[in-house]
Amino acid sequence: MSRKMKKNQENILADSKDELADKPRSVIEHLEELRSRIFFSLFLVIICSALVYSFIPQVMNFIIKPVGKLYFMSPAEAFWVQVKLAFFLGLYCALPFVFYQAWKFVEVGLKRNERCLIFPLALASFILFTLGAGFCYFLVVPVAVRFLLSYGLETLVPLISVSRYLSFIGSLIFSFGITFQLPLAIMVLARIGLINSKILRQMRRFAVLAGFIVGAALTPTVDMLNQTLLALPIIVLYELSIWLVKILEKTALHQAKKGN
Repeated sequence: MSRKMKKNQENILADSKDELADKPRSVIEHLEELRSRIFFSLFLVIICSALVYSFIPQVMNFIIKPVGKLYFMSPAEAFWVQVKLAFFLGLYCALPFVFYQAWKFVEVGLKRNERCLIFPLALASFILFTLGAGFCYFLVVPVAVRFLLSYGLETLVPLISVSRYLSFIGSLIFSFGITFQLPLAIMVLARIGLINSKILRQMRRFAVLAGFIVGAALTPTVDMLNQTLLALPIIVLYELSIWLVKILEKTALHQAKKGN
């Protein structure tokens, strides 16, 4: 078989795949696809959790450093905390695949020439989540813990439960990881034409207000420090998004002029 014939066959197969992807599907079919992707993601998370379980003691010692020592209030609490931590670590390890499954689910809403961006989007989501989680653990958690423990008195001594502490930092880390997805979400909306840099600049004051509202909603405590520590990155990420969207617009304009 000649190279030309082989290439034609590959083009026909690619076109048929695109036609199948573009074919309208019912709500039931979308729900079935969503269920299969969720089950596959959970399976990966369980496998990753089992693989990282042996490293839990070292990880536990690492995350306890900001407070020095923790306590468990029931015989089974320490065991279930380690199981929960293994699940969280497994989820993080499987996160690139989970993000890939999520972006594959919304693939039907993308144009043909945009479907090649699924893998870069999944990778970017994982990198941004990692940056948000790292920013939270290394910068926010120590400040927040010192601030909250400073309210102790001679007659009011902190006795922190390991499960409560894990829930506290887990909620913070997850909140920051999701919040750091903001530039990616805005760029996707700009790519499909729903927003532009002009609209983003006009909405800047509302973004500042929304940052503090989201900070208050996502942080597990009611103190202003944690809320502000989350609101400030949101505002910075929003400003970064304006700059990235502007670059995207200039690139698209340059390509359009080049095409003409």
